[in-house]
Amino acid sequence: MNRFNIAMIVAATGILAGAAQAQTLSIVTTPAGSFTNSVGGAVAKVIDEHAGLRATVSPQQSHGQEAVHDGSAELSLATISDVQMYVTGTVDWEGKGPKKNIRLISRMVPIRTVFYVRTDSSVKSLSDLKGKRISVGYGAQKAVYRVALALLATAGLTDKDVQGVPARNIVQAADDFAAGKTDAFVFALGSGKVKQVAASVGGIRALPVSPGAAAVVQMRKFVPGSYATSVTPRPNLDGITGPTSVMAYDVVLFTRANMPDEVIYKITKAVYENKKDMAAVFAALNDFEPAGMARDYDDLTYHPGAIKFYQEKGLWPPKG
Repeated sequence: MNRFNIAMIVAATGILAGAAQAQTLSIVTTPAGSFTNSVGGAVAKVIDEHAGLRATVSPQQSHGQEAVHDGSAELSLATISDVQMYVTGTVDWEGKGPKKNIRLISRMVPIRTVFYVRTDSSVKSLSDLKGKRISVGYGAQKAVYRVALALLATAGLTDKDVQGVPARNIVQAADDFAAGKTDAFVFALGSGKVKQVAASVGGIRALPVSPGAAAVVQMRKFVPGSYATSVTPRPNLDGITGPTSVMAYDVVLFTRANMPDEVIYKITKAVYENKKDMAAVFAALNDFEPAGMARDYDDLTYHPGAIKFYQEKGLWPPKG
C-alpha cells in the first residue's frame, strides 16, 4: 500500500472519529415551558460546557421513557413514580410488561405542584373546586392527570365532582385556563409556562394542599412516593404569596443500559459540579442537592458510569 493510500485511510479514520465524538445526545422532555423541559435545558447546558459532549433538548407531548428504552434518545427526565411504573409495567403501563433497559443517572430536584386560580377568583381552597371547570383526560400525559386527581383527593374530591374540560397535555390545560375555558389549572411551581399564564391573566394564586397524614395517604394512591412540603415566596414562584403547603415528588435523570460508561460518568460529573450554572438556566435548580444525587428507589437500577462517579465521591451505596 503506498503512502498516499495510507494517508487517505488515516484521514478518513480521523473524520469518522470526529463525527462519532460530535454525536449529539438527545434529552427528551415534556412540552416546552414544562418543568422537566426547563430542567432538561439546564442539564444540556452543563453537558455542553463541562462534559466535553453535545446535548440538545427534544420536547414532546408525553414522557421520554419509551424513547430512551427503544434507543431513539439517550436521556430523559421524569418523576420517579412515572419511571417506576414504566419499568415495572404497572398502572399507566399495565399489560405492557416490564422494561429492563432503563438506568438512573441522578435524582435532580423535587417537582412541586399545585392547582392555580386567578388572583381574584372566589376559589380559596381545593375543596372550593367542587363544581368548577377543570381540565381532564391528559391523553398524552396520563401521569399529569394522576397528579390532578391526587390533589383533588386531598380535599375529598374526584373528577366526578368537577366540570371536566378535555385537554391533551399540561400545556394545553394551562392555555385553556388562560383563555378562560377553565377555572383552575395544575402545573409545577417555577415553570416558565406558569409565569406566562400569570402575566396573561393579571396574576394567579396557588391553592394549598393539606399536609396532614390522611391527605398524604389519599395523594399517594395516585402518585406513589409523593409528599407535602412547605414553600415560601420567591421571585420565580408565581402564585405563592406566603408559606404554602404543596404536593412534591422527585424528578430523576435517566438513560439506557447500553450507553457507554464513560459518557454517563462525564454527564454525572458535570451535573454534580455545576449546580450554579444549572440554576442560572432554571431557578428551581437552586434546590438541587449534589450530595443527594444517588438515592435508593424501588425497582430501579443506576447506570455503571454514574455508580463509578458516586463511589469516587463517597456517595455509594445510596444512604436514603
